[in-house]
Amino acid sequence: MSLWFNRCYPFGVLFDELSTPCALVDLDRLESNAKRMAEKAMRLGVRLRPHVKTHKCIEAARIQTDLHFGGLTVSTLAEAQAFAAGGFSDITYAVPIAPQKIADAADLHAEIGTLNLLVDHPDTVRAIEVLASSRSITLPVYLEIDCGGGRSGVDPASDLAQVLVRRLADSESIDFRGLLTHAGHAYSARSRSEVYEVACEERNLITAFAAEVRDLGVEIPDVSVGSTPTLRAIDDLTGVTEARPGNYLFYDFFQTAIGSCDLDDVAFSVLATVISVDTEQGRAIIDAGALALSKDPGPTHVDPECGFGLPVTLEDQHRLPGLRLAGLTQEHGTLTGPGVEALHPGTRLRFLPNHSCLSAACFDRYNVVRDTEVVDEWHPVRGW
Repeated sequence: MSLWFNRCYPFGVLFDELSTPCALVDLDRLESNAKRMAEKAMRLGVRLRPHVKTHKCIEAARIQTDLHFGGLTVSTLAEAQAFAAGGFSDITYAVPIAPQKIADAADLHAEIGTLNLLVDHPDTVRAIEVLASSRSITLPVYLEIDCGGGRSGVDPASDLAQVLVRRLADSESIDFRGLLTHAGHAYSARSRSEVYEVACEERNLITAFAAEVRDLGVEIPDVSVGSTPTLRAIDDLTGVTEARPGNYLFYDFFQTAIGSCDLDDVAFSVLATVISVDTEQGRAIIDAGALALSKDPGPTHVDPECGFGLPVTLEDQHRLPGLRLAGLTQEHGTLTGPGVEALHPGTRLRFLPNHSCLSAACFDRYNVVRDTEVVDEWHPVRGW
């Protein structure tokens, strides 16, 4: 149990006694999610390097890495620095690094042992080489491959991909670690079967490109894939060495809609209180708005009426029929539907956010619970 933080509540209180809005982390569900994904990675024969951007907590990362080698994935240098301070020494910064941040990244790499960087552009490669050469060091670097998401990464069918692979492999200032991709377009799927198709595409594309450049005499030590939905769906990762899922520790309403998990798996929720009810207008107002739940519209491609989060029962997290979180302002949420008539000011409700990563980032602490009892308090990292 963590003891270094300032506690706002004595442990042992029931979560429905907490001031709202507040973030709840169900420790039983979280531990189950961690164990299930760790075992899945082992069955598939890949190294698990979990992403910490969803929870941003040292305590959660220790649970995630318990059965694996201990490496992590981060999205910000602030995360990398915080988790390094927490004892993690093998970290991948899995977004293309801005040239202005290379010096700070090099400092941290020297401090902890391994901070892998990501590139997808020759200018960034050049900036890394200049910095590394000036310090007479080498820096570990992955080339990001776009496997269909269309965000960052190079098209493996392009001439640029071949050019960058050779540039990285031949560089005296770079330790070329291999290829990395992220199937972000899995979130556009409507079902587990559609996610499976994306997962196969992700695997096939990056392993085929790895084989192609190996045939040209370029060594590819690692082939790294990512995303919670694809790793949950895939049944064969031949040719892949590493997986980087992140959201699976918390899950959220979106993940349930595309078949990645069940409602009972979601470990992160927001506790809110009804503060106003108008039965004539058929609406109720809660004290949790966009700054607690985020304004992620959710899985509208699956259910256009999904709302801004799922209202669930306090104790067992079952869906509350007849209630829809129809709108959010900064500090308020609007509930509509026939279920409003059963509410009154002071009623406590629990919500599964559409996107737990964004919602969790709205809070400076999580109330960690087993059943309905608060057993710990975790503080996530802040900043970039």
